Amino acid sequence: MKQNSKYNNDILRVNISSLSLRNPTILASGFLGISQELFNKLYRYGVGAVVSKSISTQPMEGYKNPTVVSLGNGSYLNAVGLSNPGAESFSKEVISNKQVPLIISLVGSTDSDFLPMVKKFDHLNICGYEINLSCPHVTQMGMEVGDDPEMVNRIIKTVKSYSRKPLFVKVGVGNSDIIAVAQIAKDAGADGITAINTIRAMTIDIETSMPILSNRIGGLSGKPIKSIGIRCVYEISKKLKIPVIGCGGVFTWEDAVEFMLAGASAIQLGSVIGYEGIIAFSRITSGIKKYLERKGLKNAMELIGLAHKY
Repeated sequence: MKQNSKYNNDILRVNISSLSLRNPTILASGFLGISQELFNKLYRYGVGAVVSKSISTQPMEGYKNPTVVSLGNGSYLNAVGLSNPGAESFSKEVISNKQVPLIISLVGSTDSDFLPMVKKFDHLNICGYEINLSCPHVTQMGMEVGDDPEMVNRIIKTVKSYSRKPLFVKVGVGNSDIIAVAQIAKDAGADGITAINTIRAMTIDIETSMPILSNRIGGLSGKPIKSIGIRCVYEISKKLKIPVIGCGGVFTWEDAVEFMLAGASAIQLGSVIGYEGIIAFSRITSGIKKYLERKGLKNAMELIGLAHKY
């Protein structure tokens, strides 16, 4: 899992084995995801790839504070509101990207939103897209779109009709069966699935009787959702035979290994950054490497889906 100094444009092909070989840790969308300077720093700290913050056609201000609250014990509740600078501005931000394996997260309300964004990014030095179909707290975007099978189909086919870059679809635990949504995505041409997103949740201040988040409802992330993420990765990868990137509550190398045993070809880190910063990437990568050595395995690919045998 030694990090290559040279950027590989094919790092996330349909078979993402090259990422498993190189370094399976990825920055999850929503964390430190709109600055090329930060992307470069993350790469120096050992991240295998970076997923940008979800980008929309036009700038979005998001919700008023408070937008994030720590619930303790490695869990957070957030409703940022998909704030982002918009596709035009962000494409200028990443035009200078030279070596960071960068995946652009895209979000929209209809299939017509996506083609203009892809046209702004496709000629740049990026290695693929992640379509956010599972944000749990923004109306007419994210999860509401992901719960519409026909819209999921149209969005993926629209992007694939223009771009040959790998396309991953981020699914979540919503009103629809996550396996069914992943199946639709696969059938429409998605190259892989990211599972899972935050889970719709809420917290209330018992002294003021007020919901703490300005949006009231937010997305739960961190340690409490890891077992749900493991289950979803296991079921999707086993039933659909499609590459899966695992996400949700990864705080230790043991968590990362568990996701890979469930079937994940790579793992996204998010909430752990709030606890210990970006040093988490090198710590977790080092732990995986030592585990592989102890088990007598050549690389992380040999872990993928081992739990399916039992």
